[in-house]
Amino acid sequence: MYRVKEVREERKLSQEKLSEISGVSRATIASLEVPNSKTATTTSTLIKIAKALECSVSDIFLW
Repeated sequence: MYRVKEVREERKLSQEKLSEISGVSRATIASLEVPNSKTATTTSTLIKIAKALECSVSDIFLW
């Protein structure tokens, strides 16, 4: 499960802006933000999102 939405909103970014900054499609970001998402993604995608959000990959996971 991911915390992409929470961290993105803390940074006051839209999905579109995060997509532009990270190079990850808005559709992928949206699918990762679905509550209780079981969406699988690659490590490189998570790294891109975390870098764009200026956080670590572990910050965008719910443990």
